[in-house]
Amino acid sequence: MKGAKTMKKKLVSPLLGQVLSRIAHKIGAEVVLEPKWKIVGQIVFKSGRKRYFRYSSLDLNPLGASDIAKDKDYANFFMKRMGYPTIVGKTFFSDQWGKAIGSRGRNIDAAYRYARRLGFPVIVKPNSGSQGSGVALVQTKEELRRALRAIFKSDRVALVQRVVKGKDYRLVVLDGKIISAYERIPLSVAGDGHSSIGALLRRKQRQFIAASRDTQIKTDDPRIAEKLGRQGMSMASRPAKGERVYLLDNANLSTGGDSIDVTDTVHPLFKRVAIRLTKDMGLRLCGVDLMIEGDIGRAPGKYWVLEVNAAPGLDHYAQTGKKQEQIVEDLYLKVLKSMDR
Repeated sequence: MKGAKTMKKKLVSPLLGQVLSRIAHKIGAEVVLEPKWKIVGQIVFKSGRKRYFRYSSLDLNPLGASDIAKDKDYANFFMKRMGYPTIVGKTFFSDQWGKAIGSRGRNIDAAYRYARRLGFPVIVKPNSGSQGSGVALVQTKEELRRALRAIFKSDRVALVQRVVKGKDYRLVVLDGKIISAYERIPLSVAGDGHSSIGALLRRKQRQFIAASRDTQIKTDDPRIAEKLGRQGMSMASRPAKGERVYLLDNANLSTGGDSIDVTDTVHPLFKRVAIRLTKDMGLRLCGVDLMIEGDIGRAPGKYWVLEVNAAPGLDHYAQTGKKQEQIVEDLYLKVLKSMDR
């Protein structure tokens, strides 16, 4: 148990507890943090009401709706049934789980046959994962098998999905209002004409540390090597000055991605989509992830709902700049007020 907690402490920033402790006094509330790990806490409001949080999960959304949102396949089922544009995909199981539930036919071999029907490349991801962990774009049978085996080390269910292209956005909704929106850009480096990609990545990591951003770039991540290989590059390659090299296919900030705030430019129709979807999924607080062909500032054309997140942790977003840090503090102040209702 102690080892598991230590691992989680390393993987999850205690920023939420720090932020809530810093701002709670503005509404006369008090935050009691568990002192050793600082990742769980109690919020005591002036009214005497008590609420709780653990990691990025706040005592705000209903339990059933939150659990559905954590399961990408179940969430997609309900979103598709309600008419939202979801991504075509199917679940497959580890051998152990397939045997346990009497569905041995949904194994890695079946996943390969399905991927062939969809047409390579395909996206492979853990069904219950978060922060971009395990998400991979695969182009061959061997890449697919390798990605699924990696997923099945920590998750018993994996999703194989059709690839869709566009800009990746997250809209955060709270009680019927958009309180934050930003474009997410995958981990990348810009060449300076003489440094290797490995050196540029190490420099980027130092910049994260200097900015108090706790994102750890895993330079030995096999997804990076595969992404570079598809571009005819390696860690030793030296991109030309100004050349932008993308190293991952997922755009999560937790894996080193960057963000561009678009809160003030979201088209009203996209706002309505995110707000309605949050309500339809039974949530009060939700991160709605969209892939959009075009720009979020224009009327919706073709777009897809990537997933919904009932615990949209904003730790990494807050660490991307002073403006973002203030946005997150303002956001959590609104969340605190909502939790007292």
